[in-house]
Amino acid sequence: MTRQVVSPVPAGDEYYDLGSFGHSITTSSGDAQIWFNRGLTWVYSFNHVEGAYCFEQAIAHDPACAMAYWGLAYAVGPNYNKPWEKFDLGDLHRSVQRGYEASREAAKYAVNATPLERALIEAIQSRFPTDQPATDYAALNKGYAAAMKLVYDIFGRDLNIATLYADALMNMTPWSLWDLFTGKPNPNAPTMEVKAVLERALAQEEDGPYLNPGLLHLYIHFIEMSPTPELGINVADHLRDLVPDAGHIHHMPTHLDILIGDWRRSIASNHNSTLADDKYFHKSGAKNFYTFYRLHDYHSLVYAAMFAGRRKTALDAVTRMEATVPEEVLRIQSPPMADWLEQFMSIRLHVMVRFGMWEELKCKELPHDQELYAGVTATTHYAKGIAFAATGDVATAREEQERFHQAWARVPATRRAYNGKIVDVLGVASAMLEGEIEYRCANYDKAFASLREAIELEDKLPYSEPWSWMQPVRHAYAALLMEQGRLEEAAQTYRADLGLDHSIIRPRRHPNNVWSLQGYYECLVRLGRMDEAAMIEQPAKLALAAADVPIKASCFCRLDTAETPQVLNGCSKGKCC
Repeated sequence: MTRQVVSPVPAGDEYYDLGSFGHSITTSSGDAQIWFNRGLTWVYSFNHVEGAYCFEQAIAHDPACAMAYWGLAYAVGPNYNKPWEKFDLGDLHRSVQRGYEASREAAKYAVNATPLERALIEAIQSRFPTDQPATDYAALNKGYAAAMKLVYDIFGRDLNIATLYADALMNMTPWSLWDLFTGKPNPNAPTMEVKAVLERALAQEEDGPYLNPGLLHLYIHFIEMSPTPELGINVADHLRDLVPDAGHIHHMPTHLDILIGDWRRSIASNHNSTLADDKYFHKSGAKNFYTFYRLHDYHSLVYAAMFAGRRKTALDAVTRMEATVPEEVLRIQSPPMADWLEQFMSIRLHVMVRFGMWEELKCKELPHDQELYAGVTATTHYAKGIAFAATGDVATAREEQERFHQAWARVPATRRAYNGKIVDVLGVASAMLEGEIEYRCANYDKAFASLREAIELEDKLPYSEPWSWMQPVRHAYAALLMEQGRLEEAAQTYRADLGLDHSIIRPRRHPNNVWSLQGYYECLVRLGRMDEAAMIEQPAKLALAAADVPIKASCFCRLDTAETPQVLNGCSKGKCC
């Protein structure tokens, strides 16, 4: 495979605003240095496509720049969100050959490099030992991490070396550094070594660690699945606006905002993220892998808006997102973009269920291509079934349930939901829909058993931030428990969802969300536990005031809300006496 030669573009031409981050390299060209800085910033921002382009530009300006070839090899390799196992065969062969050639070119020109640069270049050889895909990815990742440890042992005070070593360690067990159910480090992951490397680097205040987007980015990924994600907030706040036109950098702090219940901050940062992403979309289009990250950033905006009770914000974001995903992108075979992106095409349906848009859902049309949009088709039948059940049309709800099961069976197992699969997410939908239908049939024991099954399935989904199942089943379960007067059970459910006890795993808690605050407050008032109600009254008022729709229950599937306590003391949207 011969590397495509690109024409050099002057670094002074109009380009994205990436801030001032950089890493000095050995080069005879000022433009090559600028393009290298841009490439490193982009890969630290997880836009590996644009990072590779920038490293190619650095090579075009200085064909003998060893570190530009190193950067290209690094950019086309695996990363935390796309390990070797997630490459399709065609993408894998192209990437390995490209990385192998770039790494060997780096070694070829390393004679004039600094000792640190030569060490990095030697380490990258172990990521691409041959020009053919490996048969043992775990061994390959372990070998690269071992090579980076040798670099770190000598040059560990360099913040970029620390970042790259932590990255190598994390990629040995991506998204598995912690055991979510025990809250302890995964014994099969190098979690404590990652912790030591990142925290040592962050403590080097004289070296400006809080100006390094890669270091801060990785720390958020490290801490988010831990039992104490709040420990990363200071890091997140430094990262939030560090790289102005890198949308994913604006977004990353919201992984922690969501976990600590700062929904409004999450909305603001994710909105900024989508604005930056729109710049990239308008210049580079959608036919690139960064589209996955763009849609993830939109997803996070919608998710935060849903938990804040902001229907308009959520729907506006969905509309903007959908306008940036032409169908031809989903039809790209390598990488198989439908497998990566179809998960986002169902987001509107989750918003409509969340906000009880029953009449609109009843009229919702199915996708025109039910093979390409297999997951959307199944989710549409689920959502329509919920809508018919909630409005008392059980017969039609049953018909939609049957169509849902038929559509669910046709969803390819290759369709991803972040670290999980769409088919598994639809398992939650199946139990949820059964519970809603049985409830409308007054089969309450069966209904609540099905909803508890849905909760169990939801809790077992692989970690993702945000979650692929966008409305916690506990919100519907507790709302319907209240409607049946089972207040103690509802109160326990709300308490768990808000994270006021330790009965569920840390990532499944949703502090300060308006739905459970309202529901828990009502439970406590109706139970006569007024001292406890007073403690959450102010947070509930604040959350309800920030919502853009009236919220009288934690799920619009609860119909009996006439006696709901008025938390806002007579104030209503648009007017206050």
